[in-house]
Amino acid sequence: MWDFVQTHLKQLPVIKVTNGYPQELLNIVERDPRRIYDRQASWFIRHGAMVPISTPDFLAELPVRFREMDGMVFLPEQLVEYEKARSRIPQVKQAELFVSDERSAIDWLTNFLLKRPSTRSEIHPEYIPQIGSAKRKGEIIPELDQLLEDNFLKYDGTGEVPSQIHSYLSTNHKDLRGLDKSSPALVAKAKDRWYVPDPNKAQDLEKKREKALLKEFETYKSFTGRKIKESRLEVLRAGFRAAWAAKDYQTIISIANKLPEETLQEDEKLLTLYDMALTRTEEN
Repeated sequence: MWDFVQTHLKQLPVIKVTNGYPQELLNIVERDPRRIYDRQASWFIRHGAMVPISTPDFLAELPVRFREMDGMVFLPEQLVEYEKARSRIPQVKQAELFVSDERSAIDWLTNFLLKRPSTRSEIHPEYIPQIGSAKRKGEIIPELDQLLEDNFLKYDGTGEVPSQIHSYLSTNHKDLRGLDKSSPALVAKAKDRWYVPDPNKAQDLEKKREKALLKEFETYKSFTGRKIKESRLEVLRAGFRAAWAAKDYQTIISIANKLPEETLQEDEKLLTLYDMALTRTEEN
């Protein structure tokens, strides 16, 4: 599995820069940890094998085996190359993301909060315009509050200010530079800001999120109507993965048959699991 990740990372570009002046480094979406997990999971499924690791465990192990910077994963030698470019071109421009489903909404929020840990009232006016014409038909995107609660952490003013927030505030507010992480002025400014968790805490969040997704998947399993007109793609993906791991191919087929055709056809992960479930059922 980790050999696959290593090979995959080797094939990805290390540096992308914008045209024009001043140049900016581009965030490479394919190097996002969750995207890498999805890619390796798809590889195993396409080859008829069980996915050998859960999302939370994968995300926890990834930074141990590889290197992370600016929300991207690198091989050690790639990170050296990236850091050299980073020293010459300090500004990292996040890739333009269109919020079409829950996954891209999380990606957008991650990019935003990596750059600028913010309060909910600061995030809301920036986020809402992103959900528009790109939204997939029949796709349910959870409310902003739920997305934040499930995927990020909020500093409540207790204890030291997290380094992610401290770094942002000390860089962007002259009066907060050089202050201790427990300084009352820094704590007051940092309170209620959402931020991207470090890998260890991210694992706990991911486990909590996965549990919630699978719980919601049960409502799809118990659905007795003919068609599920609206659905959460992340719930379907988590549920299909769990059913595949349990060799419960009939659940995948049954729910897939109730989904609008475009929901299935437009998502490679769902379609792959559905096709493989059909194949396994026919073999048996």
